[in-house]
Amino acid sequence: MTTTLDQALADATERYRQSHPASERIYHDATLALPGGNTRSVLFFAPFPPAMQRGEGCHLWDADGHRYLDALGEFTAGLYGHSEPAIRHAITETLADGLSLSSHTAREGALARELQRRFPAMELLRFTNSGTEANLMALASACAHTGRRKVLVFKGGYHGGVLAFAGGGSPVNVPHDWIVARYNDLQDVHQRVAPHRGELAAILVEPMLGSGGCIPGEPEFLQGLRALADECGALLIFDEVMTSRLSFGGRQALLGIRPDLTTLGKYFGGGLSFGAFGGRADVMQRYDPRGSGALQHAGTFNNNVLTMAAGLAGLTQVLSAERLESLNARGEALRQRLNALLAGHGVAMQFTGLGSLMQMQSLAGPVRSADDLAAGDDRVKALVFFELLARGVFMARRGFMALSLPFGEAECDQFTQALDEVVTARRAVLPSL
Repeated sequence: MTTTLDQALADATERYRQSHPASERIYHDATLALPGGNTRSVLFFAPFPPAMQRGEGCHLWDADGHRYLDALGEFTAGLYGHSEPAIRHAITETLADGLSLSSHTAREGALARELQRRFPAMELLRFTNSGTEANLMALASACAHTGRRKVLVFKGGYHGGVLAFAGGGSPVNVPHDWIVARYNDLQDVHQRVAPHRGELAAILVEPMLGSGGCIPGEPEFLQGLRALADECGALLIFDEVMTSRLSFGGRQALLGIRPDLTTLGKYFGGGLSFGAFGGRADVMQRYDPRGSGALQHAGTFNNNVLTMAAGLAGLTQVLSAERLESLNARGEALRQRLNALLAGHGVAMQFTGLGSLMQMQSLAGPVRSADDLAAGDDRVKALVFFELLARGVFMARRGFMALSLPFGEAECDQFTQALDEVVTARRAVLPSL
């Protein structure tokens, strides 16, 4: 099987290379100035990624003229799809008044109040330029408020480019005093925290591991973290940069858990750079510049007019609670449909996730933590990825998917049919149940 799988993957990769000459040329030109032709690591895969030229609705076109169903959704940031009319209008209207206005504008307060309405735990909040910045500022706030330095995080967690814990950590992570525990395992958490209870500043957790495999946090686990934070005097930080889209008020609303701080990003900027952190008033009040000794939080583009306009238009004109609920119901149904298809073919694969977020896994059985993914074979995911791409379906190379609002029932049918064709054609080299 190994030789056959390797050959199948080599054949699919070579077909991809031959059918994307323009993308290969663009990639090669980029390598002259960018290390590996890349400035955003998650987008790269061998031999080279497609060079996308435009998007419309839930479709993409690359430099070689191929049209794709966009099942990736810009890693959750593309919730509105491509070129949503209300957001485009808001951006062009704002452009007419100038880009850099060097002061406050009315839109920033309006956008903050809209976020506050959706996330009541964010009693006060501030904007940043990305989810990474939001998490950095949330951690800085927790350390300043508690006077402590240790931070509990989870293996497989991802909170930004310098806050990544796949494999337990990254050499480029910021130097907080990390305690890394197993996700969905309160016993492991308590064992690791026990010697440091009086030193713990924060618990930083995704209510569902996003980049770590779309592994939902079990309610009892997340409730246990809330209790642990209360017992230790630490701040519970929910990183809802991805999971905020699972309901009108994020996963915290679905679970009835109130974190001390929440971080947001991705689609809240309407497709432009955005981040936010906020929470308890007593913590966030420390940034009030009217007070003596206020904490400083700078950022030239924190309140840039385009993001404020696009974000506000998206939340007030497009993203109703009903549309979001419908999208997540569609995602739930699609994931169940795909898993039934795989099981029907006797293939040891599955899609994990919640709502409109999911990831293809090359193994069967329960998946509760990043450790459970070690049994998967990445070659299987690579083969399915290239075969889907050849059939006009685009997702992340690792199998990640985030549905956008324009991704409707017809698109769910298209994706399911494409996967069925791939599994049927490649059944001999796919793992069996």
